[in-house]
Amino acid sequence: MARKSKYDRAVEDLGNVVFLEHLNVKAPDQRLSTIFYVMGLGLTRDPYLVTGVANMWINCGKSQFHLPTGPAQVLRGLTGLVIPGREALLKRLEMVQPDLAGTLFKFSAKKDYVEVTCPWGNRLKIHEPGPKFPGMMLGMPYMEVDAPKGSASGIARFYQEILDTPATSTKNTATVSVGPGQKLVFKETTKMLPEYDGHHVAIYLANFSGPYQKLLKLGLVTEESDQHQYRFLDIVDPKSKKTLVRLEHEVRSMRHPLYAREHTNRNPAISNRTYAPGHQDAVYASAPVSL
Repeated sequence: MARKSKYDRAVEDLGNVVFLEHLNVKAPDQRLSTIFYVMGLGLTRDPYLVTGVANMWINCGKSQFHLPTGPAQVLRGLTGLVIPGREALLKRLEMVQPDLAGTLFKFSAKKDYVEVTCPWGNRLKIHEPGPKFPGMMLGMPYMEVDAPKGSASGIARFYQEILDTPATSTKNTATVSVGPGQKLVFKETTKMLPEYDGHHVAIYLANFSGPYQKLLKLGLVTEESDQHQYRFLDIVDPKSKKTLVRLEHEVRSMRHPLYAREHTNRNPAISNRTYAPGHQDAVYASAPVSL
């Protein structure tokens, strides 16, 4: 007789999408990007790659923001982050407020998160580490993407059947697994969606070629980047072939040179006046798991 386990083993399942690596949105002013992402949020500019003035990579745990210099792009939705130290975060945001005057920057403290808008309108929800985000001390656990009314079930089918990753849908929401503790959440809205402006997300796949063949058959591959990467733009309902929402995906294999690359994350509480050896790095490894 089979023994019933007290554990929900399905919670540990990981789909074919193994990691949500970055959100790419153009930003017109690297000085303001530095003030917002580094001084305000307390994140870290990558010190090794893309260090010029044409682009900026901002590390947030194992994920990143990519900020090429150019006309502002805005995610149609919002990005969820985990950043430890709520009170310190609020103080940093207050500190940068004068430097960001005249932009769209704003922030407000809610009960369970801090709501922040970047100088060009990208919205963020910033949470403390905790049971809601098990094992994550610093990172990018989710993105919420606005989607047209009636599209949730088709979006879930796309990720299930084309990308071979777990996805569920309710009456107006599709939730997609895109890595350990990471998800894309498509929320239906009756509001008119702004014109898509070219922002994109980057994901890694375990089975890289299978989804490629399916996307190719549907005519959805938009860029043959290199051996390790391709792109697609439209999310379609596999049943009706109707385009549901546009969000460019930079799709990478697990053989990509940047897969699982270690990111430098500084501890924003440390300054030249308070420096202590061994305390300059932010802790973003997995938190202890209660058994």
